Amino acid sequence: MPELTHIDDHGRVRMVDVTEKTPTQRTAVAQATVHMAAETVERILSGSISKGNVLETARIAGIMAAKKTADLIPLCHPLKLTHVQVDFFPDASGRVIRIESKARIIDQTGVEMEALTAAAVAALTLYDMCKAIDKAMTISDICLLEKTGGKSGLFSRPVDRP
Repeated sequence: MPELTHIDDHGRVRMVDVTEKTPTQRTAVAQATVHMAAETVERILSGSISKGNVLETARIAGIMAAKKTADLIPLCHPLKLTHVQVDFFPDASGRVIRIESKARIIDQTGVEMEALTAAAVAALTLYDMCKAIDKAMTISDICLLEKTGGKSGLFSRPVDRP
């Protein structure tokens, strides 16, 4: 297992020094899944939630969250994002909406935390906008699906790993 990069030789927390790293194009894809009643999925898709357009509001929240990741997660580097995308994959029969976020940069460090933050906050926003009609919703499967670039290269989540 690789060494933890946020811990120094004395066990103290530190921000990783990326000064000498070469900027490269880096991408990350993350997801979150919101489980809910079939009626909730149908109401979201039909636009009959009283708080407004749930998916577009959650999309904006996810993009905004990606841009604020360094303010939310200790030791994350502030990054100049070049692209953030949040998409929704509803399945009324499965009673879920899967959220997928993508983030891209040309920088000295990875963009995984930005993609994960976008997916998580989009899911939380979806929950917030629908909790009045479905308090039993759950959020699960927040994970990194893929990342490219940097020293460690390509990562794709194995299909046999939940």
